[in-house]
Amino acid sequence: MSTEAREHLDRLIVDVPDYPEPGVVFKDITPLLADHEAFGSVVSALAAAGRDGSGGRAVDKVVGMEARGFILAAPVALELGAGFVPVRKVGKLPRATHAVSYSLEYGEATLEVHRDGIAPGDRVLLVDDVLATGGTVAATRELVERCGGTCVGVAVLMELSFLPGRDGVGGLPLTALMTV
Repeated sequence: MSTEAREHLDRLIVDVPDYPEPGVVFKDITPLLADHEAFGSVVSALAAAGRDGSGGRAVDKVVGMEARGFILAAPVALELGAGFVPVRKVGKLPRATHAVSYSLEYGEATLEVHRDGIAPGDRVLLVDDVLATGGTVAATRELVERCGGTCVGVAVLMELSFLPGRDGVGGLPLTALMTV
């Protein structure tokens, strides 16, 4: 990652204490998104995870997880010249889907992807804003594999080092632009 991208992250991600509940420090990325130069440098840094050693595109699809993952994954897909596929909460996609339920630290969640969103053999980069417990990444990987695709990496804006997110990534290469 460029020094410029790192400086943007440090300057424009704002800590919001006690949100959404007491004791939690929420990382607000909206100032970063509002700054064209900063947003562009972060998108380029995330897109690097979808390139091969010579800088060529190494993925066919970029998958973004609801909701802030969409904001990052769509421009990453454009920069790579790859397709974008959203992974949504249950009931949000209008056609035939694959679904995976998984545990969160506070309950259960279900994610879905259109069955035809990823073709057999597609190489897929998973992009999200935060890697926390790893449950969302693991569930999304399972969805990609049910479609016949192969996950080749995970790229996130930030990794929460005090949570076991890397466990959910498994053996996939992980690009985290910042670790907190």
